[in-house]
Amino acid sequence: MKIQFVGVGSAFTDERYWQSNALVIADSGKKLLIDAGGDIRHSIKELGVTNYNVGEEIDAVYVSHCHADHIGGLEWLGFCTYFNPEAKKPTMFIVSALVGDLWRSLQSGMQSHDNVVLELTDFFEVQRVTKNSTFEWEGIKFTPVQTIHIMNGFTFVHSYGLLIEQKCRTGTVFFTTDTQFCPNQIQNFYDAAEVVFHDCETAPYYSKVHAHYDDMVTLPDETKAKMWLYHYQPDPPQDAVGDGFQGFAEKGQIFDFPCTI
Repeated sequence: MKIQFVGVGSAFTDERYWQSNALVIADSGKKLLIDAGGDIRHSIKELGVTNYNVGEEIDAVYVSHCHADHIGGLEWLGFCTYFNPEAKKPTMFIVSALVGDLWRSLQSGMQSHDNVVLELTDFFEVQRVTKNSTFEWEGIKFTPVQTIHIMNGFTFVHSYGLLIEQKCRTGTVFFTTDTQFCPNQIQNFYDAAEVVFHDCETAPYYSKVHAHYDDMVTLPDETKAKMWLYHYQPDPPQDAVGDGFQGFAEKGQIFDFPCTI
C-alpha cells in the first residue's frame, strides 16, 4: 500500500500546495481518494488524472466531512463518470450520519439533468459505514475515527479520520482529516499508530478549527516522532523537523507501506 498526497495545503491555499486530499494506492494498483476538495480537478491532473480517465484512475472515494475543501470536487468527479458511458461509478465510503448533509450540499448542482431528478446513488456506489464499524477495500481495513472539528451552536460538527490497516503488515496509519487539538480524546490513536498524518494550522493566529502548530509542538516527543503534518498554510515558517516531527508532508509525496507478514 502507498499513500500519496494530492495536496497538503489548507482550505485557502494556492497551486504550490493545493488543498489536502490524498490517495490510498492498493497493491493491486486501485486508488481510493480520501476527500475531494474544490481544487481536486486541478491538483489531481498533476498526477495524470484528467476529466477523461478519472473513471479508470479513481476506484473509490472516502468522505470525511462536508466542508468544501473536502467535498467541493465531488460534483466534478461525479459528472465526469456519469457522462462517460465507459466509466463505472466510483464507490463512495461515507459514515451514515453524513449522507444527508452531503447530498444537501451537492444536490442543487447535481440533482437535475435533462428532466431527470438524480440522487447521490446515480453518481456513486454509496457504501454507508455505521457508527463504530469498519470497511474493507482491496485487502485494507479502514476504521472511521470521529474527531472534534467545530462546535456549531450547541452541536458538534465532527470529521471522521481514518485508522488504516493492512492485513499483510503490522502497525496502523492514523489519518486525522480535520480535528482540533484534543490529545485527551485521541492520544490512544496516536499511540496505536505506526505513522500519523495530522492536519495542522501554521498561521500566526488561531482559527480554532484545526490543531495549531503551537499546540502540536507540546505533544510528547515519542508522539511527534511519528507525525507528518499537512493542511498547513502557504510558506510555513516553523521548523517541523527541528521540533521533533517527521516534517511537513509535500504535495505529491508518496509514503510506502510494504507488506511485512
